[in-house]
Amino acid sequence: MMGTCCYNLLSNLYYPPYLITNSITKFCRVQTRGNSLYQKPSNLDLHRHRFDSALVGIGMEEIVKEEVKDENHRRFRWTEIGHNITHEQNEAISKLPFKMTKRCKALMRQIICFSAEKGNVSDLLNAWVKIMKPIRAEWLSVLKELETMEHPLYLEVAEHALLEESFEVNIRDYTNIIHYCGKHNQLEEAENILTAMKQRGFICDQVILTTMVHIYSKAGHLDRAEEYFEEIRLLGEPLDKRSYGSMITAYIRAGMPERGESLLEEMDAREIYAGSEVYKALLRAYSRIGNAEGAQRVFDAIQLAGIIPDDKICGLVTKAYGMAGQSEKARIAFENMKRAGIEPTDRCIGSVLVAYEKESKLNTALEFLIDLEKEGIMVGEEASAILAGWFRKLGVVEEVELVLRDFSTTREVS
Repeated sequence: MMGTCCYNLLSNLYYPPYLITNSITKFCRVQTRGNSLYQKPSNLDLHRHRFDSALVGIGMEEIVKEEVKDENHRRFRWTEIGHNITHEQNEAISKLPFKMTKRCKALMRQIICFSAEKGNVSDLLNAWVKIMKPIRAEWLSVLKELETMEHPLYLEVAEHALLEESFEVNIRDYTNIIHYCGKHNQLEEAENILTAMKQRGFICDQVILTTMVHIYSKAGHLDRAEEYFEEIRLLGEPLDKRSYGSMITAYIRAGMPERGESLLEEMDAREIYAGSEVYKALLRAYSRIGNAEGAQRVFDAIQLAGIIPDDKICGLVTKAYGMAGQSEKARIAFENMKRAGIEPTDRCIGSVLVAYEKESKLNTALEFLIDLEKEGIMVGEEASAILAGWFRKLGVVEEVELVLRDFSTTREVS
């Protein structure tokens, strides 16, 4: 009897009846020896590699159920997504990237099938963080996929991520989310995120302020764009070409190309060179309103900047002269284009015809078309439509029919 009691004491000392974690009790089973009742691990060899391999054998779903049941059941109950989902949800889940980690896919499934009855998104993300222990790369993977899907919960998930320690937030994360808000014209949300960023100790830099200029420019709020541009100046740092480009674009969108051109000249004075897209946008703005002088100035600046003019750039200059009704200069621009080895487009031909029409030079226009035919340059649909419209205004119906018939024949032959 004494021996049995001693044995029980020793058994309880080495194999306590209640182990600390639930994970280890899964590997225990009750055995009897004689009159003693004791718990003994099913595998007495607790070498590290044997124990690790046993943990790997536990399914993700079992861990999730136990963790959520014990620690998080009052806020959000994480249950695996079953088969009772819609066709659209199932299709969206099937399109998740193959290389996405299991942690990320687990969250994406929950988000895709999320509904208000399950709780709120913040509780879902808290549960994911507590259970899965994600790293920054996994947060970014989820956000990238939500943005690609254009999922309505992207912004809510992104704002929550900014507060998570595991996300390891930096200022560029705020920039990306603000840019997303601007893309979807969510200006109030962009301002809220910028305010929150400042409250959390991040200092606005030129990149994020340029983003604010861009989103207000796109939304048509020139005054707010100008305010943020002035904030960039107040930073006391040299402005880069992106900041200048955003503000020039804002002036172009507001119908003020002259103010955009002034900034372009300021850039040149500071030896900051704009991208070709800025020059083209400014040239297009002048061309659209028929400001030939402005278009020629920008065209000259393009050449000084070392940008080789193409058919689109030359076409915009020709259009500007055409809209201004300056047929002689439009013809010179057209001829210069050909001398430079650039094949004129049908739109360029149409711009020259518009200039001739504004000055009522029908005979000169016809001579121009005859010269093109001799050079083997065929008039296309756009130029033919301009010429036909001109003839209609003159009341010359037969000539209209002839032009249209010739155009139809040309298209059939080609």
